[in-house]
Amino acid sequence: MKQLWDLFAVFFKIGLFTFGGGYAMLPLLQDELVRRRRWATDEELMDYYSIGQCTPGIIAINVATFIGCKQKGKLGGGISTLGMVMPSLIIIMLAASVLERYMHNPYLGYAFAGIRIAVTALILDTLIGLWKKGIEDKKGIVIFLCCALLLLFFNLSAVWIVLLAALSGLACRFCPLRFKRKDGEK
Repeated sequence: MKQLWDLFAVFFKIGLFTFGGGYAMLPLLQDELVRRRRWATDEELMDYYSIGQCTPGIIAINVATFIGCKQKGKLGGGISTLGMVMPSLIIIMLAASVLERYMHNPYLGYAFAGIRIAVTALILDTLIGLWKKGIEDKKGIVIFLCCALLLLFFNLSAVWIVLLAALSGLACRFCPLRFKRKDGEK
């Protein structure tokens, strides 16, 4: 029962203190789930995020469900999901009742502009950490660059990019490219 409460409380806290959606939650998820609780590794968290890109719904909620299921089965998945959703539900209901009156207040606009900048910095820090753990060799760099090009220039859906990256990873595993150096060594 204590672990179910811990799952709810951790995801409630993450949901309560995160602005900007799933990507903005990544630093908090990484800190709480990987570093503090050790409920997942960095690699598992990246896998959950990747799967969350391919499944319907909000990425952070999908991650909460995966972590909860890993820890305490289906009940843990439901409790974690509820914990992640509850703060947003409460805040949105409160905000909807008062925000319309204050939406044009310039101070509120300045506050949200500052929050967006902070969220961008948090996302950048997390991306640098994920780069260091996720891209291990030249093949990884090639897959990354191809994914970035498909995303930026062809506006390809994230689902297709993740699936193509998975196929590329499998292809690299079963048909490894060998780079020969000038001196004849592999």
